[in-house]
Amino acid sequence: MVTPSQEPRIPVTDYARNELRTLRDLLRFAVSYFNQAGLFFGQGFPTAYDEAAHLILHALHLAPDQLDLFLDAHLTQPERDQIFHYIEQRVAEKIPAAYLTNEAWLGDFSFYVDKRVIIPRSFIAELLQTRLAPWIKHPDDIHSALDLCTGSGCLAVLLAHAFEHANIDAVDISTEALEVAHKNITGYALSHTINPIHSDLFSELTGKRYDVIISNPPYVNAESMAALPEEFRHEPHIALSGGSDGLTITRTILNETANYLTEEGLLIVEIGHNRDALEQSFPRMPFTWLETSAGDQFVFMLKRSDLI
Repeated sequence: MVTPSQEPRIPVTDYARNELRTLRDLLRFAVSYFNQAGLFFGQGFPTAYDEAAHLILHALHLAPDQLDLFLDAHLTQPERDQIFHYIEQRVAEKIPAAYLTNEAWLGDFSFYVDKRVIIPRSFIAELLQTRLAPWIKHPDDIHSALDLCTGSGCLAVLLAHAFEHANIDAVDISTEALEVAHKNITGYALSHTINPIHSDLFSELTGKRYDVIISNPPYVNAESMAALPEEFRHEPHIALSGGSDGLTITRTILNETANYLTEEGLLIVEIGHNRDALEQSFPRMPFTWLETSAGDQFVFMLKRSDLI
């Protein structure tokens, strides 16, 4: 006689496939399953709920603002199968949701992403929503801008929407990343405005000058790289690693940017949790720390006059 403890266990998702029917059912299950699995979040979606909602809405070809409208809708078997496929991949392989759907969001903007680029997430995106006010008083006077370390091209696209009269260069050392950036640039019909450039920082920009330079460069230090959750290991190493103290690329940017800014030009750089290390390395640099939704520790601004 087989006791209950000896019976073969049916995977929890098989039970769910047989019993869950509505969008609300699957959303609740996915959130519980993700929390139980101890997944790590923060790559564009901060919580289990956000990731579950993104995966389900994508599978159903619904917009983010349509979740409440269809919560009690019954789903077809193929729809449920696709959702469970996403859920199982997310848990078993620790693949971030944005890579499963090839879609990431910054504010109201959607971008194509895959493992050739880091998943978009930047406090600079928040600052571009206000067109860098109050630091830029006349956005229509911005005629040239640079997105350094562009990755997927997401910030270059936001630059183009913030400064409609600007020609924008989108630079990256990775040709694979630039392929993704080109896809997003053409997707927003901005090929006439944004120019993707293969360059190791400023190496291919000789003679160029910009009114605004933004950069979200690799800034994870060696200690943190060694302890990264499995989800982050799906992202390109080159897009994360900032050297031993996380500031290798930021130092180069600070040392060279003055040569590429116009007289009144601004530099905006995101540096993660490295504010203390940066200020110790550049004790005389008059950094202006910009306020974001997470505080004033993560993005600095400098004028050209501060850099020379």
